[in-house]
Amino acid sequence: MAIKRVLHYGEPSLREPSKEVHKVSKKINDLVRDLFDTMYAQNGVGLAAPQIGVNLRVFVIDASTKEEPLEPMVFINPKIIKKSGAIKSNEGCLSFPEAYADVVRYENVMIKATNEHGKPFVMEVKGGNLLARAIQHENDHLDGILFIDHSLNRFETEEVLKKYNLPSIDPNKLLDETELKEQL
Repeated sequence: MAIKRVLHYGEPSLREPSKEVHKVSKKINDLVRDLFDTMYAQNGVGLAAPQIGVNLRVFVIDASTKEEPLEPMVFINPKIIKKSGAIKSNEGCLSFPEAYADVVRYENVMIKATNEHGKPFVMEVKGGNLLARAIQHENDHLDGILFIDHSLNRFETEEVLKKYNLPSIDPNKLLDETELKEQL
């Protein structure tokens, strides 16, 4: 299909909640192909529709590694239905070119969603691997939440953002994850 422009941190649409998809149509499948094309062109692991300016509840992931070969995955109208454990992770995002920060994520997640063929599925991912973290990261994008909102050290993250000429953290967007952080 097409490689789209990835929105950068500071563009308003990244903070807007996305709308449910009511039908897996040709338009949605074209969007899925655009997401994959754009993600691969940027060497990403995942990409959510809001990152290319489309505020629909759709994201794609290809978390395949040499150690863990996986098929590319499509998530439409995803909902995390179970989460447990905690893991520290150094994350980046295609909307934050070259900027990485330490965040806290759940180690285990169960997600339900619909695939590109309109078939519902449930997937459980354990062990805090790349797929578990990517699911949470991309799912957050659908609610206007960014990885820096999970920052373990706001001040270190602020320095990273400054280094790459990105806007400062909005303190009102930081998530209170005290309970999660205490599990680390």
